[in-house]
Amino acid sequence: MSKALYTAQAHVTGGRDGRGSTSDGRLELDLRMPKELGGDGEGANPEQLFAIGYAACFSTTLALVGQRGELKADDAEIDSHVSLVPIDGGRFELGVELRISLPSIAGEQALELARTAHQVCPYSNATRGNIDVTLVVNGTRL
Repeated sequence: MSKALYTAQAHVTGGRDGRGSTSDGRLELDLRMPKELGGDGEGANPEQLFAIGYAACFSTTLALVGQRGELKADDAEIDSHVSLVPIDGGRFELGVELRISLPSIAGEQALELARTAHQVCPYSNATRGNIDVTLVVNGTRL
């Protein structure tokens, strides 16, 4: 493995009903089960954190890939939906839908940019072959 450019560090106690913080102290939050899973919903949960991380990473990747093709994609907006889905044997899996709005790019050009970003984004690479990820670009499902 190549040398990492950056490593995030976090510490969690109590799991989904605990507390999490990053080593630099910039993020400290209570973790709670969502109401839909029997919790009080009074804190963040791993699916929310993953949704924010994926959307932020994908948005930056769109802008970078767009720059290479001389396209303005830094105005992208992404609504990220991360679902916890029960599967056989009492197990769960994640599902992701990224709803991408590219106001400055239309048609096939927007779709191709999203396809390319999906090949480059570290979150997309981490999830590829592991969970279902659906992209919806300017209202068109890929």
